[in-house]
Amino acid sequence: MRLTCCFLAVCLLPASAIASSGEVHRLAEQFDQRFRAVLAQEHIPGGAYAVVYNGMPIRVGVAGTADMRTGRPVDPDTIFRVGSVSKGFAATVAGLLAREGRFAWSDPIARYVPDFHFRGNPRAISIGDVVGQSTGFIPHAYDNLLEAGKPLREIWRHFATLAPICQPGSCYTYQNSAFGLIEPVLEQSAKEPYTKLIDDRLFKPLGMSDASTGYGAYWGSSDRAAPHVEVRQKRWRAVTVEPNYYAVNSAAGVNASIKDMAEWAIAALGHRPDVLPPAVLNRVMTPRVHTERELHRKHWRDCLDNAWYGLGWRIYQLGDEELVYHAGWVQGFVAEIALSRRHDLGLVILLNGESNAISELGSQFWPHAFEVLDRPVVAGGPNTTAASAVP
Repeated sequence: MRLTCCFLAVCLLPASAIASSGEVHRLAEQFDQRFRAVLAQEHIPGGAYAVVYNGMPIRVGVAGTADMRTGRPVDPDTIFRVGSVSKGFAATVAGLLAREGRFAWSDPIARYVPDFHFRGNPRAISIGDVVGQSTGFIPHAYDNLLEAGKPLREIWRHFATLAPICQPGSCYTYQNSAFGLIEPVLEQSAKEPYTKLIDDRLFKPLGMSDASTGYGAYWGSSDRAAPHVEVRQKRWRAVTVEPNYYAVNSAAGVNASIKDMAEWAIAALGHRPDVLPPAVLNRVMTPRVHTERELHRKHWRDCLDNAWYGLGWRIYQLGDEELVYHAGWVQGFVAEIALSRRHDLGLVILLNGESNAISELGSQFWPHAFEVLDRPVVAGGPNTTAASAVP
């Protein structure tokens, strides 16, 4: 196994220790110390994290300020933008509707968005290709227009000049504007607006009371984190949230607190089958297309042995271990969610400053966690699997 990412606290536990609920709590305590140290070292304005295990949020931590202009502290209900982590919400709702027979993943996108054109067979791109980041278009096609504030349907008209660079469904080409094609599919299938669909199918039943979708909803919250950008080394400035990426809510429009994201991680790990049936989770979290570039990603490249994209979720291979993962980055905010389904363990991190420290934190946590959780059982000792480690 190539689990060579460094974790500063790796030597704190004796080699003879047995993985247990107590060890997971110690992992969370060590992460808390590291999280606070990194935010302090980098002068990152504020952040929050949650460690969930065996269906429970065993540690939720917050640090710093929600807005440097006012000094208001981050609290567990402070909402952050989660950026591209929003794609997992969209994909999971799509999975629910597909399971109900509202559409099939293999349906051509042209059936639902007939005015979307590109240079090629209009039926070649399926719904699964859109959500699975395998449309074949050049990566990040027309994100510049999205950032310029152009309406999504106007941006889609520009695709008429593009031809896929590979056969749709055969290669990974990450998109935001094209990912938004899933929204009319879901709205036509469910007969309700996308924002209401996400609210009714996910946020409300999962008890995500602070969560919302869209630009107006962000400003409608009185407990919101402000975005911050680094103007000089370790010097930050608060900026105004722009509406641009909210034009594609399915790709980048979710606002949520760390309490919300803990509930989302618990549900995504399979503890809310009443809301998210196992068959839906299995479908969206199954690898579909190889993502070679992820293997060279800073901080993660020394950990990863393979990487894929499923449906709205990434799948990372670290030695014999698998992580279901996604990161998000929009102006002034970064987010990360990672789930070990085998060990029933999840980590969510939210920061209100654009910083690569988030990937450093995640890539340090997981190899150490796997080392602890994979230690062999001693005679008469407790089982180390996540399902039975908590009494």
